[in-house]
Amino acid sequence: MNKFDNISKPLMWSTTLVLAAILAGCGGGGGSSSVQGPGPVGALCSGAGCVPLASTATYVILANTAITNTPTSAITGDLGISPNSSAAITGLALTVNSTNDFSTSAQVTGRIYAPDYTGGQAGSAGTAPAKMTAAQNDKVTAYNTAAGLPAGAGANLDLGGGTVTGQTFTAGTYTWTTGVNLTGDNTINGSATDVFIFQIAGTLNQSNGKKIILSGGALPENVFWVVAGGTTIGTTAQFQGILLDQTAITLGTGATVKGRLQAQTAVTLNGTNTVTVP
Repeated sequence: MNKFDNISKPLMWSTTLVLAAILAGCGGGGGSSSVQGPGPVGALCSGAGCVPLASTATYVILANTAITNTPTSAITGDLGISPNSSAAITGLALTVNSTNDFSTSAQVTGRIYAPDYTGGQAGSAGTAPAKMTAAQNDKVTAYNTAAGLPAGAGANLDLGGGTVTGQTFTAGTYTWTTGVNLTGDNTINGSATDVFIFQIAGTLNQSNGKKIILSGGALPENVFWVVAGGTTIGTTAQFQGILLDQTAITLGTGATVKGRLQAQTAVTLNGTNTVTVP
């Protein structure tokens, strides 16, 4: 069980926070529009290596039960679903490759994998079922690892009571024991090697038209959103980072994502979405 599953147990949560304070050092606020990172996160991991994406790093969208799209969207990167079959991928007009090892779509720059694609090159067995099993296992490991990292402390714990707007985040771990509502534009500022981890015990909602802005050289592949509840990205909103969701992910019409969408249930695109692997 990960940390979020135990979040209602005060003693365990307090222990986690004490450990976080010891490991992370003292975080300090940088004023009402800036939140200071907790310190030596960069010393605990190197770049995105602090969260082991493993085989999931191949995919821009991963889901278990369904990938649903309302045409027309533009997706750059591979897609994968398991244990459900390719029949659970709708709205992408799939064309199965001649080897029956993957499919393609006019809306996808990449390949689409499902466990029912059991073909392969001449003389070899299909690789899709094994690829999907590995990816789904690695997806759970990535989520559990990120959720189990030491919690944010001080100003990095329950920032804004879960309502976050106009903030500038520096490298570090930020933890909410509630859901999070991104009601305004927020900036993630740091270098190309800085790591940002947002642990959210409830749902994550980004309001319509709002943005996640990266500055100072910060990269979306080093930004991890770890969400125990579902995630909703609002209409025309702009989101960046690796989204590890223990349930479902939904994009509103016209929403864009520079990152990866990894859901342990379904991913839903509601039309004219742009999703690009970092």
